[in-house]
Amino acid sequence: MQKITLFLWFDNNAEEAIKFYLSIFKKDSKIIRIFRQAKKVTSAKFRLNGQEFMALNGGPHFKFTPAISLFVNCKTQAEVDRLWKKLSKGGHKSQCGWLQDKFGLSWQIIPETLGDLLCDKDSRKAERVFQAMMKMTKIEIKELKRAYNQK
Repeated sequence: MQKITLFLWFDNNAEEAIKFYLSIFKKDSKIIRIFRQAKKVTSAKFRLNGQEFMALNGGPHFKFTPAISLFVNCKTQAEVDRLWKKLSKGGHKSQCGWLQDKFGLSWQIIPETLGDLLCDKDSRKAERVFQAMMKMTKIEIKELKRAYNQK
């Protein structure tokens, strides 16, 4: 059992959100438990890619903010593209690989390559990569590498 679990507060659409996330993250993902009261979902426990979450239909009192986001490491540009397209549909795209999905939850869709290039020993190369990233919404690996390799 996971010791620390992210708890997500939804207005009244937790079940819809969970099904949406399960349709995107299929590997090691499932609903673990759903708690219902008078046939209405009150809370649920679910897993996305092995990470457990709790969801609550808590009402309109609290909203998600970008101060908390889910960071997704992607191995390829194809994975970045797929997740970016699906998660941003009906939501809001932002700078540097950040987006808010249609439920207001913030995500960072980040290729692993970005971290490698930003941590390069050559600070000039790393700075060029950082500056290129700052101009992007969805992160493009090819553009990061182009900035890295500039003379």
